[in-house]
Amino acid sequence: MSQLDQVLSKIDAALDASLERLFQWLKVPSISTDPDYKDHCRIAGEWLVDELKGIGIEASLRETGGHPAVVAHAKGEAKPHVLFYGHYDVQPVDPLELWDTPPFEPRIITLPDGRKAISARGSSDDKGQVMTFVEACRAWKTVTGTLPINITFLIEGAEEDGSKFLPEFIEANKDELTADVALVCDTGMWDQDTPAITSSLRGMVYEEVIVRCADRDLHSGQFGGAARNPIHVLSKIIADIHDENGRITIPDFYEGVPEIPTQILEQWKGLNLTEEDFLGQVGLKHSAGEKGRMLIEQIQSRPTCDVNGIIGGYTGEGTKTVIAAEARCKISFRLVGDQDPAKISNNFQAFVRARIPADCSVEFIRHKGSRALALPHDFRALTVAKAALHDEWKKEPIVIGMGGSIPVGGDFKRTLGLDTLFVGFGLDDDRIHSPNEKYDLKSFHKGTRSWARILAALAK
Repeated sequence: MSQLDQVLSKIDAALDASLERLFQWLKVPSISTDPDYKDHCRIAGEWLVDELKGIGIEASLRETGGHPAVVAHAKGEAKPHVLFYGHYDVQPVDPLELWDTPPFEPRIITLPDGRKAISARGSSDDKGQVMTFVEACRAWKTVTGTLPINITFLIEGAEEDGSKFLPEFIEANKDELTADVALVCDTGMWDQDTPAITSSLRGMVYEEVIVRCADRDLHSGQFGGAARNPIHVLSKIIADIHDENGRITIPDFYEGVPEIPTQILEQWKGLNLTEEDFLGQVGLKHSAGEKGRMLIEQIQSRPTCDVNGIIGGYTGEGTKTVIAAEARCKISFRLVGDQDPAKISNNFQAFVRARIPADCSVEFIRHKGSRALALPHDFRALTVAKAALHDEWKKEPIVIGMGGSIPVGGDFKRTLGLDTLFVGFGLDDDRIHSPNEKYDLKSFHKGTRSWARILAALAK
């Protein structure tokens, strides 16, 4: 048997032990957004440090401005060098009553279609994904005493809280984090039998808008018809953002948006992603995106604007006939290509101000933005990883964009000069951020085998 075959056999034989280790980690309620779980976040980081040390990898818990990060090194002779990123923190579990089993009591469940899955908060996002890589490293170390490439680990503890302190941590430690390429395991498969590599990520602009009119809430019987209603003002502004074809009307919004090459569009068309398959799983039937664009374009290669929340007036039980003094909303933009987050933000704010009546005012709260990210088409590591995934899954991997944003990829590019290979084994039905999060047992097992193959391929 080749070394790789021995490693793969070890992964198969040690699956139960690997699951037991993952279950230990999943039991730690490392909810980064809730201060009450601060100590648990540290415990989760310490647990991983001990696991990495246990397989002979130098590891330590490093302080940041928030929850600590795990930094580890497995370096020796001159070999290709990767920086592997993941996160050990998890989302809150609310509403708890909607969980079928306790979120921090991991177990194997059987899904209605017969699939086996790991049920727990963090099973897919991101502890289970991180452990596929760790267990692949464990198998290589057990079988050969070493790793086929040099690896630096960066596992943070505040990804679900916005990674507020990660950029400055990377900047302060950029010499230590240098590598040839970055690997991120926080993405997913095309379907349960088809691996995928994410080659592009959309960027993000996030704005909060507060419209104020009268200096207090008003009686709608006394002032209705005469006083400006900020909910009406804000609703009209929101309605103006999109035209009848679903295009965004903010000036220069589409500057820097590329057209996808025809041959790529044909490949995407061949994937046959239908409204019934994609929207049907959430109880919808019809796409609401840009007319004339395929569904797959709408969700991964076209920019978007969505209202994520709108607040104003009385929202309690019963009636209260008031005209609110203020209304506010939260709006996010997903960016593609070379769209400039700062310019999008400035143009959006100007768009809103132009629609504010003379006796009203507007305030903006601008959050951190990020540019879109795309791998070069001739990126060598992409080609190598595709071949390794094909060997494991016996299907051609899908190379595709991701509709969401993973800002750390941009941080790696700007600060470290690294392109990032996004390889993950999550599925659309993993219910991340929702009650009853799960991670398919097949994703965990074959994900571990896949990383073992990718490490071997990168070594060549």
